[in-house]
Amino acid sequence: MQAPAPLLQRLRQTPGLESGRRLVLLLTQLGDFDSMEYAQALVPALPQLEAAGISTLAIAIGDDPGADRFCHYTGFPRANLQVDPEPLLHRELGLYEGLQSPGGAWPGLLLMCAGIGSPGTLAEVFRGYIGDRNAPQRINSPLFRWAGGEGFQRPFELATVRLRNMNEVLSNWRTYVPRDDFITQRGGTFLLDANDSLLYSHRDQGILGFSATMSRPLSFLDPWISG
Repeated sequence: MQAPAPLLQRLRQTPGLESGRRLVLLLTQLGDFDSMEYAQALVPALPQLEAAGISTLAIAIGDDPGADRFCHYTGFPRANLQVDPEPLLHRELGLYEGLQSPGGAWPGLLLMCAGIGSPGTLAEVFRGYIGDRNAPQRINSPLFRWAGGEGFQRPFELATVRLRNMNEVLSNWRTYVPRDDFITQRGGTFLLDANDSLLYSHRDQGILGFSATMSRPLSFLDPWISG
C-alpha cells in the first residue's frame, strides 16, 4: 500500500527525507502526554534506527520555542522535529481529531481523560499505577527496587514518569501549547519503505494510545532493527 499522498508531499519538501526508509511520527500537542512519552521512548532507539538506515521525523503541533524546550527536556533531536501551528497534515491524513463537545476543546479533553471517546485511556492510566511485568524498567531507584523488584515496570513507576512530564508541561504551559484549540487532536505513526510503500502505520484512537502495544511502544520496529 502506498503511503498517503499528503505525507509524501511533506517528505519531498524535507531535505534528506525524500527517499529511503523513513519513520514519521505525527505527534499531538508538544505538551501532550503522548508526545512526551513517545519521544522519550524513541530517543534510546535512534542509534539503532540510524544503523538500520531508517531516517526519523516527528511533526508536532506547536511553535519553535515549544519545540526547543520539548527537545531539551526529552532529548529528542531538534533537527528531527518540525512543528505546525495547526494540525493541517493531521487532518489531511484523517487522524482522529478527538472528542468534539460544546464549549470548546477543554470539555472534550476532560471527557477523553475519563475514557469517553478515548478507548484504552483508563486502562493505560491504571497500568501506570499497578505496574507491568511485560514493560521495561523506567527508573533506577532503590525505592522502586524495594517496592517491587527490578528489570520490569514496577507499581507507580510509569505514573511517576507521567507526573514528572505533567509538572514540566504545567510549569511551561504556553510554551508547549500556544493555543488550546487542538488539545484533543490525536496523532499517528507511519513507517515508509524506500519505494514510498507503507511498512507499518498506526492511527491513535485516544489519549495514551500512541502505540498499539503500549507496554513496548516500539515493538513494531523489531522486524527492521533487530539483529
